[in-house]
Amino acid sequence: MFYVYMITNKPCGTLYIGQTDDLARRILEHKEKLRSGFATRYNLSILVWYESYPTRSEAFVRERRLKNWKRAWKLELIEKTNPKWADLSNELSFM
Repeated sequence: MFYVYMITNKPCGTLYIGQTDDLARRILEHKEKLRSGFATRYNLSILVWYESYPTRSEAFVRERRLKNWKRAWKLELIEKTNPKWADLSNELSFM
């Protein structure tokens, strides 16, 4: 499986959209700040939204489309499934 995800630093805060084939590992990397970049610079580590896709190419297309969305559309997408902006990483297995 491949995943497209959004992380933030607080409810309605700065958003980062990414994709990965191992969501638990990638979120752990964000939480532990193992890679430098935008997410580390803005302290983004709260997983607030994700979707799964059977192929990398489908995940890539979705990621690119979401990155072009207006901020209001992204907020609406998050709030449809996660109105309290809970950290969804608690649903993942960090083995």
